[in-house]
Amino acid sequence: MRNILFALLLLICYSASAASFFPEERRDSILQQISGATLSGNKSNILSFGAKGDGKTDCRKAVAKAMKKARKQGGMHLAFPKGVWLMKGPIHLESNVTLEIQEDAVIRFDATPEYYLPMVKTSWEGTLLWNYSPFIYGYQLHDVAIIGKGTIDGNCANTFATWKSKQGKGKEISREQNHKEIAVDERKFGEGYYLRPQLIQFFDSKNITILDIFITNSPFWCIHLLQSENIICRGIRYDAKLINNDGIDPESSRNILIEDVHFNNGDDNVAIKSGRDNDGWRAKPTENVIIRNCHFKGLHAVVIGSEMSGGVKNIFVEDCDYAGYCKRGLYVKTNPDRGGYVKDIYMRNLKFDEVEDFIYVTSMYAGEGMGSTHFSEVGNLYFENIHCNKVRHNGIVLQGTVAKPLHDITFRNINIEQVPDALSMDYTEDIIFRDCHFGKKAGVPTTAK
Repeated sequence: MRNILFALLLLICYSASAASFFPEERRDSILQQISGATLSGNKSNILSFGAKGDGKTDCRKAVAKAMKKARKQGGMHLAFPKGVWLMKGPIHLESNVTLEIQEDAVIRFDATPEYYLPMVKTSWEGTLLWNYSPFIYGYQLHDVAIIGKGTIDGNCANTFATWKSKQGKGKEISREQNHKEIAVDERKFGEGYYLRPQLIQFFDSKNITILDIFITNSPFWCIHLLQSENIICRGIRYDAKLINNDGIDPESSRNILIEDVHFNNGDDNVAIKSGRDNDGWRAKPTENVIIRNCHFKGLHAVVIGSEMSGGVKNIFVEDCDYAGYCKRGLYVKTNPDRGGYVKDIYMRNLKFDEVEDFIYVTSMYAGEGMGSTHFSEVGNLYFENIHCNKVRHNGIVLQGTVAKPLHDITFRNINIEQVPDALSMDYTEDIIFRDCHFGKKAGVPTTAK
């Protein structure tokens, strides 16, 4: 009887080890918490407020008039019909507002920088500050939606997109103020500092839906979800290849569903963040993010960090593919300046064509902070059923630190058809590989003749 019980125990343990570690029940419980916006029933048309879709008339006053009425009556479903609607300045949204950009409608911004002043409270690369207004901005709102088959065109190729070479001074001052914990209201940037605004930003908001729209020519990150929750991004399409045109950046936000999105971006497709350094240590983590059925194209597919000082957890990526060449497929990046943690990350059923590096997890990003002691904890990462046709450099790179080794990382059924350098590991603990093939799968061994 003891032998039988022992054999049954071994069978149970083997079955458990052979099963997927992907926690579907946890994923499903998160999905139940995500509903997005409740759409307003107060329907109106931007034409009613004096706007003209001729591509020449500034529609900003008309939109401001509509937002004022929405605030007064408790919400509005505002339609932009076919036409080109020029905006010489930002759209500042109100709660209970739905912007419907109908098919063949284009909201085109005039990207003259002074139109995006006065400054608003925002964030730039993980540091809270005052800066140029995002082109579409929602602060402390609820139940806001941007929907429709139409286009949002940032029109920034000749203005904000040229600023990266000039942003060094502003970037360094913002990071110094972060580290010195200067009060946010004293961090004033804007003109002369060249910190580019985001195209769409929701800040300290909840119940948000962004559905079906086409995005192009963003000044900086395309969609920035900052300290916000209960968000659906579905069916969005991109041709946003200006510099640093990240697709979707959740930062210190929670309960987010990103699905059926067609990315084509000049930087990260999805970049998950939670604040930089001192600001991030006081921030909430980004948690409960589900990314599924997406089609990636651009620089990197899914990135966590490097601004992740508030922590990142419960991230699920599944059933996605990547078209063409990308620099890095799945990328977790932090360094000894950041602190925080990255844990409970689950990725499965992904297909890639050609990449420079395939799966890259590093605690030494950009060689920054090497004299610091704010080491990040990175562990409990799970990768399953992931295929790549060709890797130019590195297949899997795991780089921990002596103080905080990477730990508890599982790779199951990872297949790379061509790769010159399959595996590089430094300062790691409890790394598991199961049914993985880097290069050709080995067959039956030959025998001596």
